[in-house]
Amino acid sequence: GKRPARQHAALLGQESAEQDYMARQLDLIATVANVFLDVLAGQERMRLALAGQELAQKVVNTAAKRVKAGKAPPIEETRANVALATADIEVKQAQRSLASFRKQLALLWGNPKPVYESVLGNLETFITIPDFQSLEVRIQQNPLALRSVKNLEQRQALLTLEKARRIPDITVSAGIRRYGHDIPNDTTALVGLSIPLPLFDRNQGNLMAAQQRMNRAMDEQAAIDLQLRALLTQAYESLVAADTEISILRDEILPGAREAFRMASRGYALGRFGFLELLDAQRTLFQNQTLYLQALTNYQRLINEIERLIAEPIENISKP
Repeated sequence: GKRPARQHAALLGQESAEQDYMARQLDLIATVANVFLDVLAGQERMRLALAGQELAQKVVNTAAKRVKAGKAPPIEETRANVALATADIEVKQAQRSLASFRKQLALLWGNPKPVYESVLGNLETFITIPDFQSLEVRIQQNPLALRSVKNLEQRQALLTLEKARRIPDITVSAGIRRYGHDIPNDTTALVGLSIPLPLFDRNQGNLMAAQQRMNRAMDEQAAIDLQLRALLTQAYESLVAADTEISILRDEILPGAREAFRMASRGYALGRFGFLELLDAQRTLFQNQTLYLQALTNYQRLINEIERLIAEPIENISKP
């Protein structure tokens, strides 16, 4: 049984290598998805920065009119210009970040210079989050988990091979012997059979080493299973929290911040609110818009992570 044992061990080694290849492929897909997400979020951040710059310019214009009409001190126009300069810095930072992300994405397909203007996508694409148990049962189809299983099976096959090698091989030989020409019937057929006696070498060393490698493979399988489950638990809890954060920002905070800025702008133009109230409303609106963008980006990134862990699109599980 030594030859079938060697073939079985070699086949399991090949299957383990295939799962390692699949794991690298999943990692690459997740990397591309995350960098694409960075570009998409960078474009949205650029849009928000330009919108903030436009709002800051409107505040400057309003403050200048009030100062010119003698309804406000010149310090208000100065403060408005400082806020506009801050908005300009935000635009430049968004431009640099977007250019960096675009180059990173292009490098993933081997092009050192981006040859595209923008990427298409919608960060406000949501899913029905499945229950944790339906995701946890699919963790075993992750290539890392499958590779650890194949690695353990290969170690078991190698242990079986080492056990088979304790039995000595039988050597069979055959030949023809020819005697002198003066002897009649001078040709004789010879058959030989030899069996080594395993008195001192019963393959104990290799057998013990194979047993230790199998024990190590069992420990590695358990460690990988725990690691994948821990990563899935962390990503799932973070996804649920991000979904809640997005709902609160979208449905409660952002509408209130927009309305507060609208009323503060109108009230400042009419002289009902001071300049500090206007700046505070503007800052609050911009900060909450940034938080909303960060929450959306984090939400999509967590979906990518869960799909990498379960090696399957999460929409397949969310469908009834």
